[in-house]
Amino acid sequence: MLIKVKTLQGYALHGLDGEIGTVKEFYFDDRYWVIRYLIADPGSWLTAGRRVLISPYALVAVNTAEEHIDIDLNKTQIVNSPSLDHDKPVSRQFEQDYYGYYGWPMYWSGSYMWGLYPGIVRDRNYWKETAQSKDAWDPHLRSTHNVRGYNIQATDGDIGHVEDFIIDDETWAIRYLIIDTRNWWPGNKVLLSPRWIERVSWDETKVLVNLSREAIKQSPEYTDQSLITRDYETTLHRHYDRREYWFDEPAAEKAS
Repeated sequence: MLIKVKTLQGYALHGLDGEIGTVKEFYFDDRYWVIRYLIADPGSWLTAGRRVLISPYALVAVNTAEEHIDIDLNKTQIVNSPSLDHDKPVSRQFEQDYYGYYGWPMYWSGSYMWGLYPGIVRDRNYWKETAQSKDAWDPHLRSTHNVRGYNIQATDGDIGHVEDFIIDDETWAIRYLIIDTRNWWPGNKVLLSPRWIERVSWDETKVLVNLSREAIKQSPEYTDQSLITRDYETTLHRHYDRREYWFDEPAAEKAS
């Protein structure tokens, strides 16, 4: 299912022993553009000043009808997990401790989106050796909150800014950026895939795409009420003459 980040913000998080908080924001890496952590607001039950990070390995199901996400963790596990203060960055050492604590495969230890696997494998008996491979990489984690508002630059000028992200709740990949074009094409929004980004200037808070403004203007219409069906996605990719992502991502065996 494809769903907007803003839709998920505020959803309740249902753990194994009750509610553990609400969705605050997400961290994604800037290589694969995939969500690495959900940031939870735990409310008053946890020590003040502590940041709660939840990996998609623990995100079991998104219930849009009741606006909650089921989490395969209990409060004791979260309390005893490696601690990260609000004023500290997410370091590789923290991630190694975090993944080691929960016993999950480390996502940077392989060539796929989720390390050794194309998707999220939750079968512990199926996990292979997760030692750091020669293809290991050092991801940079970005906040969805901070990247909102980044300017989008086409080949012939600015076209708008990042308003939101659309994620796939199976792989937790960011499939599209929602671009608000109000300063160039009032009242309209468009979708752009991270795969079509030429580069991101993080210092200048700018996203550069190798597409013309006219090509973007002629793309399939998108509104906040649009249903992003596979037919719509196919039409969007064909408009830009880009290969569909679902042909390039092998299915993960025993991915759930």
